[in-house]
Amino acid sequence: MTTSIRRATPADIPAIRAILAAHGNDGPITTVDIVGPYVRHIVEHGTALVGVRDDEVVAYGATVDAGVAVHLADLFVRPDLLGQGIGRPLLEELFRGAARRTTFASDDPRALPLYVRAGMAPLWPDLYLEGEPAGLPQMDPSLSLEPAGASRLAALERAWTGVDRAADHAFWVSQAEADAFVVLEAGEPVAFACARARQADADRVIDRLLVRPGAEPVRPTLAAIRRGARGGRIMAAVAGPSPVLPALLAAGFRIRDRDQFMASEPGLVDPARLIPNPGML
Repeated sequence: MTTSIRRATPADIPAIRAILAAHGNDGPITTVDIVGPYVRHIVEHGTALVGVRDDEVVAYGATVDAGVAVHLADLFVRPDLLGQGIGRPLLEELFRGAARRTTFASDDPRALPLYVRAGMAPLWPDLYLEGEPAGLPQMDPSLSLEPAGASRLAALERAWTGVDRAADHAFWVSQAEADAFVVLEAGEPVAFACARARQADADRVIDRLLVRPGAEPVRPTLAAIRRGARGGRIMAAVAGPSPVLPALLAAGFRIRDRDQFMASEPGLVDPARLIPNPGML
């Protein structure tokens, strides 16, 4: 039976969410809906494709242009159809013409070989750390924090990386209970971050954080995590080589999950400066 590939539309979102839920990547909304707005943003602003059999969506994949690379956000096939050759052509179509590629591979043993064949190598684990701000050191008195809107965060990213991600910043600050802010050192921006609520519990998460090139990363990152937690538990996706990792473990944070960061070439991402949104880099 053949599978056709076409561009996803907003009308496909319920079917896409059903496939995500079948893989444990969506589920009951016990606090706020996070996955729904994320999928809609990817469909409307990224490259989202679906695999269709007999007019039924049976697979979903998406990439976003992260500036430094084309980033594979999602690639899922309905569980009962795994191993039938649906995922590979979808991946090939998503990466068509993209020389620089990145993704976060799950612990599914089928994922990593597929991505290696797509031209990416495993570079480091991305670790999902969870903890409470009480164990963190007090914020360095040379640092301060102030709220910021999407336009300011996008302007800082353009200045620091040369990449325009205005549409993505507008999405991040629109998420449920979002708190977007800039970390200042001696009055100058040294990092920015956006934290938000989570879908299945009352904890919070650092949705994305970026430290200015050349700046010492640990102090502003810890200050941002403390701010984003709002006094409760918070999760952050920290790269294995990051100097922030031992500081968080020393503060009592625990590793709850992990992905594998993969890229077509080293140096596309600085693991010390970025806490990524895994779906959007």
